[in-house]
Amino acid sequence: MQTDTLTYIIISGILALVLALFQYIFKSKKRTPLYWLLTFLRFTTIFSVLLLLINPKFDTVSYYNEKPNLILAVDNSESVSYLNQNAKVTNLIETLRTHEALNERFNLEYYTFGSSVEAKDSLDFNESQSNISEVFQRLSEVYNNSVSPTLLISDGNQTYGNDYEFSNRKYKQAVMPIILGDTIKYTDLKIQQLNVNRYAYLKNKFPVEIILTYNGNTTVNSLLKISSGATTVFSKPLEFSATKTSHIIEATLPANSVGVKSYKAEIIPLDNEKNKVNNVKNFAVEVIDQKTNVAIVSDMIHPDLGALKKAIESNEQRTAKLLTVNEFLSQSEDFQLVIIYQPTNNFRSLFEEIDRLKLNKWLITGTKTNWSLLNQLQNNYKQNITNQEENFQANLNQNYSTFIVDDLDFETFPPLNADFGDTSFSIPFETILFKTINSTQLEEPLLATFENNDRREALLLGEGIWKWRAQSYLNEKSFHTFDNFIGKLVQYLSSKKRRSRLNVNYESFYNGNENVKLTAQYFNKNYEFDANANLNIILTNKDTNQRTTYPFVLKNTNYQVDLSGLEAGEYSFTVSTSEGNIARSGDIKILDYNVEQQFLNANVEKLQNLATNTEGTSYFIDNTNTLISDLLDDSRFATIQKSSKKVVPLIDWKYLLALIALSLSLEWFIRKYNGLI
Repeated sequence: MQTDTLTYIIISGILALVLALFQYIFKSKKRTPLYWLLTFLRFTTIFSVLLLLINPKFDTVSYYNEKPNLILAVDNSESVSYLNQNAKVTNLIETLRTHEALNERFNLEYYTFGSSVEAKDSLDFNESQSNISEVFQRLSEVYNNSVSPTLLISDGNQTYGNDYEFSNRKYKQAVMPIILGDTIKYTDLKIQQLNVNRYAYLKNKFPVEIILTYNGNTTVNSLLKISSGATTVFSKPLEFSATKTSHIIEATLPANSVGVKSYKAEIIPLDNEKNKVNNVKNFAVEVIDQKTNVAIVSDMIHPDLGALKKAIESNEQRTAKLLTVNEFLSQSEDFQLVIIYQPTNNFRSLFEEIDRLKLNKWLITGTKTNWSLLNQLQNNYKQNITNQEENFQANLNQNYSTFIVDDLDFETFPPLNADFGDTSFSIPFETILFKTINSTQLEEPLLATFENNDRREALLLGEGIWKWRAQSYLNEKSFHTFDNFIGKLVQYLSSKKRRSRLNVNYESFYNGNENVKLTAQYFNKNYEFDANANLNIILTNKDTNQRTTYPFVLKNTNYQVDLSGLEAGEYSFTVSTSEGNIARSGDIKILDYNVEQQFLNANVEKLQNLATNTEGTSYFIDNTNTLISDLLDDSRFATIQKSSKKVVPLIDWKYLLALIALSLSLEWFIRKYNGLI
């Protein structure tokens, strides 16, 4: 309690005593016990009221025991059942769940993981992917400030994500792997990895790289074949031994016709192989007739240029070249789209050449843009010249309807730097991103698209888009979402197709373990997004002719259907509205590949390294007899007594109010009873 507050309390006590004595002792000149009692009651009332006005604060300390958490992170992927470990996992979980001493010592928390981490204790072992690194990332967000030893019940075989042997360093808990499987080494030939581009170009050859591994002690011979249908397009005999356990094979295959071409790579299995699934891997390549060439023209060096080039070329169907104005003029007919970055005085000839060739363009402005020249060179938009700069953040226009735009959480992206001034358009345009200043959205575009005289254009009013690509990576741990956003914009600008009321976005083929999701947008006759449409997809298996209808579900500004779990094969589809007046058709191919069936053993070494690095202990699923006793005896996981300190104001003390009411009531009753009122 502060000194000032204590002083006020003393003064209040003196004042209350003086007032009580003055009224009942000095004023009445009586010293009987009755008057001393009334003096005390009046003193209590006045002093209590004054205390409420001062409202002093008191510290209260409470003590409680906090049990440590015991985290059970269970691998729910298909590889667990493929290694015949699912029954053992279920029995272990039930044993831990029902153990009285363990539940008395720990708070048991259950999680399962596959492609993602979920807080649940039910297991079905049907996840098609394993991302163990995601376990440590998610758990570190919840348990890093507590004592939470973690049982990682897994075979240790990760199919995607960051390497969990290193990603666990942010997780400050002891990890105790329960290893599902054994250490027996089986003789095995395996296609460890197959690398191939997703796209190839007509009349060209495309490379295929295959990494083959062998586990065994004797010298063996086999044959690698790559076939397309019944035709073998590549073959090579190979020899493996205890010292020569791998081969890297490179082949080039011809692309003779347009479309999705399926291939099968196979290493002929040995007679005594236990797992023959990993001897085969299917892959596909989409052969396209031409490549989209994009010119990025600028007379300056800026990180935005590199970010744009990387984003555009993340799609193998596109190439991007960084050029000066003179370099572009010498090869202008090679490009389908021109990105003009911060035009300056010598860009006049560039605009004339673009107009001559009737090319589509994307113009990006910034603090070095010559707006006086730009206002003269085109009539689609003008900007007031203020010679001032401003930072603008982005806000997605949910009603943008030209093509499907995913929300990348633009509001969290760093601001773009641009010249301050109103931009006015003389033609109709659509805003993708609005300008935002200090969380206030302006009715001005930051990024807009428009069409005029059968030519498509985009305008970005700000520099610093490289920061967006970096922020996207921080948010998603991948550049994919940002690159996909830029790719859709480039695809729209480089296309000559007429605008459609129904747009369907999909890939030509999917690997067996990928999520198969198709998105669509539907617009009314005024090309406004229709959020009340009923879209359906009719899917036909080309091998069995079986037809299945799935409804699309509205999600943000597009419709989505999830076809994950379909059997491998070729499918044709038709997306249509319930009225049936507009439809779009296409074909997809799902490749036969199950990554979870590529393993014969648990990854014992990596799981044991994980235990060592986190000061934990590893156990095999068949030898967990000492697990519970080790957990109970480990002094690191003791129950901790903690204190909680609270500052409580006197006004929250209800008993003081009751004391005031009681003293006033008694005083009134005594005076009334003795005829003093």
